[in-house]
Amino acid sequence: MDLVLRRELIDILVREAYFERQVTLSSGKVSDYYLDCRPAMFLPRGMFLVGEMMLESVHSAGVAQIGGMAVAAIPIISAIIAAGYRHDIKLRGCFVRKETKAHGMQKLIEGAFRPELKTAVLDDVITTGKATLEALEALREAGANVTHCFAMVDRNEGGREALSAAGLNYQFLLDASEIRAAARARK
Repeated sequence: MDLVLRRELIDILVREAYFERQVTLSSGKVSDYYLDCRPAMFLPRGMFLVGEMMLESVHSAGVAQIGGMAVAAIPIISAIIAAGYRHDIKLRGCFVRKETKAHGMQKLIEGAFRPELKTAVLDDVITTGKATLEALEALREAGANVTHCFAMVDRNEGGREALSAAGLNYQFLLDASEIRAAARARK
């Protein structure tokens, strides 16, 4: 992985996505900091960097399809698919809704999903892995062969163990401690 690009992504996350204050996370845990990766992911350079760096891992795993829980995983999935296109790597993408739509095709999984493909589940930040495990369950129930999990940031709060227990090969791009250290160095 290119260390210059990695440093640039950390700087973007510190500037756009890192907040120090008490918050309740989606896992229910209370934390003294919050990482909201969406603002960074909706900047052209942030999306480009995440796509390029995460594509390396996704491609190495040999998966044909990537998916994750709406809303957090959608920009990451999009970034990786775009990077794959730039490098002539074929990938399909999908996302799992929190609940099945009540209208239209009434789908729980949206996008270019195909059952039986080797699939990776993605998330922006892993804390306990709860949302990712929900997406995993939906993808497997729909017939996907989910073997891997990739995250942009790991908070080191039990998610790694939960994902491993679910039979996933788990990799993450950044450790939350790296982002926190960079934020403190800026003060």
